[in-house]
Amino acid sequence: MKIPYYPGCTLNTVAKDFDLSAKTSALAMGFELAELPQWNCCGATFPLTPDNIIALTAPAKVLSNARLAGDTLTTLCSVCYNVLKRTNKVIRDDKERRSTINGFIEADYDGSLNIIHFLEILRDRIGFEKVKKAVKKPLNGLKAASYYGCMLLRPFEDMGIDDSEAPMIMENLVTALGAEPVTFPNKIECCGAHLAMNNEDIVTRLSGNVMTSAVNSGAEIIVTTCPLCHYNLEKSQPKVAESTPGYKNVPIVYFTQLLGLALGQNEAGLGFDKNQWDARPLLKKKGLL
Repeated sequence: MKIPYYPGCTLNTVAKDFDLSAKTSALAMGFELAELPQWNCCGATFPLTPDNIIALTAPAKVLSNARLAGDTLTTLCSVCYNVLKRTNKVIRDDKERRSTINGFIEADYDGSLNIIHFLEILRDRIGFEKVKKAVKKPLNGLKAASYYGCMLLRPFEDMGIDDSEAPMIMENLVTALGAEPVTFPNKIECCGAHLAMNNEDIVTRLSGNVMTSAVNSGAEIIVTTCPLCHYNLEKSQPKVAESTPGYKNVPIVYFTQLLGLALGQNEAGLGFDKNQWDARPLLKKKGLL
């Protein structure tokens, strides 16, 4: 089974470990992420004003090209997923804006593409029970906190990937992999997002709230599906450790890295060496590496 796949800019550059660990894990689960032969940046943000139609042209071009490859498109980056899914909804539901957008991109796209996240493939098409059966190295004893952030879930009425206030899709995957899911109060709170560009203090505070919440709840590792969340948490951790008595640094990893590890993938292809806070000492201590 081949599923058209949009990697996006970050996974094609600084988050190649996310991309590679997903591709190898997909093959181990019996399907292939077939990267679109032609794609461009999704724009990285969804426009907040209804008349900003030009900002929808970049993601619309991606959607139009993807429709030529099939009726479904998957992605890994939470931001890309958010922008593509919301743009697709605009094109599908708003005839006037659809006409304008198609005029800009010189296409005739109708919004008929099905945008799904990689997590939805594992849950809805493969099934977590089959994932569990495919595990070769159960992640026994590893206490993992799943951090969702904003983009995977919000706005709740548009995304619909899981329960808006109490999502469990990542915890259910973590359980299937043999690890112990850690529930913590801040798992759907913002990390500071793009404020990393101009207000580092706010990002440090918000990301710090997420990490201290997870660590205080017993987490040994934090799992995410967003490269921006991953960056903000990693970059903020030194200052959080300095300002929070008793706080211990915690590795931040992509869920596909743990998935690949549990499926028995080669360590070299999982990209743990690319993480700022190395998870390998913890994983070795747990007998998982």
